[in-house]
Amino acid sequence: MSSTDADRRSRGIAAYASQFGIEPGEVEPQMRALLGARMAEEAIQSAGGSAWADDELSLRDRSIAVVTALITQGGVEPRLRGHIRWAVEHGVAPQQLVALVALLANYIGYPKASVAMEVLRAELAEMGLAPGD
Repeated sequence: MSSTDADRRSRGIAAYASQFGIEPGEVEPQMRALLGARMAEEAIQSAGGSAWADDELSLRDRSIAVVTALITQGGVEPRLRGHIRWAVEHGVAPQQLVALVALLANYIGYPKASVAMEVLRAELAEMGLAPGD
């Protein structure tokens, strides 16, 4: 593995450790348990790529975009949970996330938005944060 590949892998592990709230050494075993060895490695490498590292968008802006994309897709609640946590870490206030979901309800429909709001409220509660209704 080249040093560039190793750096990318390290960034991916750090990203997942931050997103999941776990130690870096726990990332690979957890990912392997969830996804299997091959997909875990793909996910780690992907997370360490330039999508989260280039300087055109802030981490906060990226988090808002990813949370929006996941809510719009629907059916990806486990992934949404981690990205909600990351959005808060990247400076998105809980009340801003609530406003985002309410806005999306008008464009993607209430069924997807209401599920997203339930996930958001549960995740914020787990983090000890009020949703700021």
